[in-house]
Amino acid sequence: MNEPKGYKEAQAYGDYTPLELGGHVCKIMSVEETTSSTDKEMLKISLDIAEGPQKGYYSEQYRTSTFENKKWGCIVYQLAYDNEGNTNKGLKTFITSVEESNAGYKVVWGNTFCQSLKNKLVGGIFGREQYKNRDGDLKWPTKCSQFRSVETINKGVEIPEDKPLKGAAKQPEGLPEGYTEIGLDSDLPF
Repeated sequence: MNEPKGYKEAQAYGDYTPLELGGHVCKIMSVEETTSSTDKEMLKISLDIAEGPQKGYYSEQYRTSTFENKKWGCIVYQLAYDNEGNTNKGLKTFITSVEESNAGYKVVWGNTFCQSLKNKLVGGIFGREQYKNRDGDLKWPTKCSQFRSVETINKGVEIPEDKPLKGAAKQPEGLPEGYTEIGLDSDLPF
């Protein structure tokens, strides 16, 4: 076999440690105002783990990535308005959680809104949400699915139930995270 294209640049599977499911105290790395694909106003919130044994999880992941087009590993998109044009409950929960997690902080509306949130703490609840990658394989990434105050996170929160794709199976019992019975090649010699 000749050396495959991009062999030297490719990352080998290694000692990847998934983020623990459940509650984490997070640091807001950045907030951007943007719009969804259906032209709805929303926030793009980038988070990192701020405390505990996995502190700096996403910073380290980004720093050590050898992919040409690196992407930040924890981004939450939060709609600003509900379908009736009122404040989205998720946005209210995010802002309230940030205010409760940072003594003396009150949201700053207007031109400095996004900048005022940078480096603030917020609680995040992380669970698994299934998706289908471009090869058609079903994967289970860990995502921040809810915001809470740091105090709530420190008291302990329940791990959210897995969110499978419609019509897809949940992660089978006994298999390590990231492995599924779906999509295995049946013609492998082992």
